[in-house]
Amino acid sequence: MQIGEIASATGISRDTLRFYEKRGLLRARRSANGYRDYPPEAVEWLRYIRLAQTLGFTLAEIEADLPLLAEPDAAAPQLRAALQRKLADIDQRISGLHLLRGELARRLGEDMQACPLQGAT
Repeated sequence: MQIGEIASATGISRDTLRFYEKRGLLRARRSANGYRDYPPEAVEWLRYIRLAQTLGFTLAEIEADLPLLAEPDAAAPQLRAALQRKLADIDQRISGLHLLRGELARRLGEDMQACPLQGAT
Protein backbone atom coordinates (compact mmCIF):
# COMPACT_ATOMS: atom_id res chain seq x y z
CA MET A 1 0.00 0.00 0.00
CA GLN A 2 1.23 3.45 -0.79
CA ILE A 3 1.06 6.24 1.76
CA GLY A 4 -2.15 7.73 0.33
CA GLU A 5 -3.89 4.36 0.42
CA ILE A 6 -2.93 3.66 4.00
CA ALA A 7 -3.87 7.20 5.00
CA SER A 8 -7.33 6.69 3.47
CA ALA A 9 -7.72 3.24 5.03
CA THR A 10 -6.85 4.45 8.54
CA GLY A 11 -7.83 8.11 8.60
CA ILE A 12 -4.28 8.98 9.67
CA SER A 13 -2.58 11.86 7.89
CA ARG A 14 0.46 11.33 5.70
CA ASP A 15 2.51 13.53 8.02
CA THR A 16 1.58 11.36 11.00
CA LEU A 17 2.44 8.22 9.04
CA ARG A 18 5.85 9.68 8.22
CA PHE A 19 6.31 10.64 11.89
CA TYR A 20 5.43 7.09 13.01
CA GLU A 21 7.88 5.72 10.46
CA LYS A 22 10.62 8.05 11.69
CA ARG A 23 10.02 6.85 15.29
CA GLY A 24 10.13 3.22 14.20
CA LEU A 25 6.46 2.54 14.92
CA LEU A 26 5.79 1.80 11.27
CA ARG A 27 7.95 0.29 8.58
CA ALA A 28 7.70 0.73 4.84
CA ARG A 29 9.69 -0.67 2.01
CA ARG A 30 10.81 1.69 -0.72
CA SER A 31 9.84 0.86 -4.27
CA ALA A 32 12.17 1.50 -7.20
CA ASN A 33 10.69 4.98 -7.66
CA GLY A 34 11.26 5.80 -3.97
CA TYR A 35 7.61 5.58 -2.91
CA ARG A 36 6.80 4.09 0.45
CA ASP A 37 5.18 0.66 0.21
CA TYR A 38 3.43 -0.43 3.41
CA PRO A 39 2.51 -4.05 4.01
CA PRO A 40 -1.23 -4.80 4.39
CA GLU A 41 -0.80 -5.65 8.09
CA ALA A 42 0.30 -2.03 8.70
CA VAL A 43 -3.40 -1.08 8.83
CA GLU A 44 -3.87 -3.37 11.84
CA TRP A 45 -0.74 -1.94 13.54
CA LEU A 46 -1.98 1.60 13.00
CA ARG A 47 -5.40 0.78 14.44
CA TYR A 48 -3.66 -0.65 17.50
CA ILE A 49 -1.60 2.53 17.88
CA ARG A 50 -4.68 4.74 17.62
CA LEU A 51 -6.70 2.62 20.04
CA ALA A 52 -3.81 2.61 22.52
CA GLN A 53 -3.59 6.40 22.28
CA THR A 54 -7.34 6.67 22.81
CA LEU A 55 -6.90 4.59 25.98
CA GLY A 56 -4.31 7.07 27.26
CA PHE A 57 -1.06 5.37 26.30
CA THR A 58 1.81 7.57 25.16
CA LEU A 59 3.81 6.80 22.05
CA ALA A 60 6.72 5.76 24.29
CA GLU A 61 4.48 3.23 26.05
CA ILE A 62 3.15 2.01 22.72
CA GLU A 63 6.68 1.63 21.38
CA ALA A 64 7.57 -0.51 24.38
CA ASP A 65 4.53 -2.79 23.94
CA LEU A 66 4.25 -2.81 20.15
CA PRO A 67 6.34 -5.96 19.63
CA LEU A 68 3.76 -7.81 21.70
CA LEU A 69 1.34 -7.69 18.78
CA ALA A 70 3.49 -10.05 16.73
CA GLU A 71 1.86 -12.89 18.72
CA PRO A 72 -1.36 -11.43 20.18
CA ASP A 73 -2.45 -14.59 22.02
CA ALA A 74 0.89 -14.97 23.78
CA ALA A 75 0.96 -11.25 24.54
CA ALA A 76 -2.51 -11.07 26.09
CA PRO A 77 -1.28 -11.32 29.73
CA GLN A 78 1.35 -8.62 29.15
CA LEU A 79 -1.16 -6.34 27.42
CA ARG A 80 -3.65 -6.92 30.24
CA ALA A 81 -0.94 -5.95 32.75
CA ALA A 82 -0.23 -2.79 30.73
CA LEU A 83 -3.94 -1.92 30.85
CA GLN A 84 -4.00 -2.51 34.62
CA ARG A 85 -0.99 -0.21 35.09
CA LYS A 86 -2.66 2.47 32.97
CA LEU A 87 -5.87 2.15 35.02
CA ALA A 88 -3.90 2.53 38.26
CA ASP A 89 -2.14 5.59 36.82
CA ILE A 90 -5.46 7.16 35.86
CA ASP A 91 -6.93 6.41 39.31
CA GLN A 92 -3.91 8.11 40.92
CA ARG A 93 -4.30 11.16 38.67
CA ILE A 94 -8.03 11.36 39.49
CA SER A 95 -7.20 11.25 43.19
CA GLY A 96 -4.71 14.07 42.75
CA LEU A 97 -7.28 16.11 40.82
CA HIS A 98 -9.83 15.62 43.61
CA LEU A 99 -7.30 16.96 46.13
CA LEU A 100 -6.51 19.90 43.86
CA ARG A 101 -10.20 20.63 43.38
CA GLY A 102 -10.75 20.61 47.13
CA GLU A 103 -7.91 23.06 47.69
CA LEU A 104 -9.20 25.41 44.98
CA ALA A 105 -12.73 25.28 46.45
CA ARG A 106 -11.34 25.96 49.93
CA ARG A 107 -9.45 29.02 48.69
CA LEU A 108 -12.52 30.33 46.87
CA GLY A 109 -14.55 29.92 50.05
CA GLU A 110 -12.24 32.21 52.01
CA ASP A 111 -12.70 35.94 52.50
CA MET A 112 -13.16 37.31 49.01
CA GLN A 113 -11.52 40.61 49.95
CA ALA A 114 -8.18 38.86 50.42
CA CYS A 115 -6.10 37.43 47.60
CA PRO A 116 -6.92 33.69 47.41
CA LEU A 117 -3.29 32.91 46.62
CA GLN A 118 -1.81 34.56 49.71
CA GLY A 119 -1.07 32.34 52.63
CA ALA A 120 -0.25 29.43 50.35
CA THR A 121 0.81 26.38 52.27
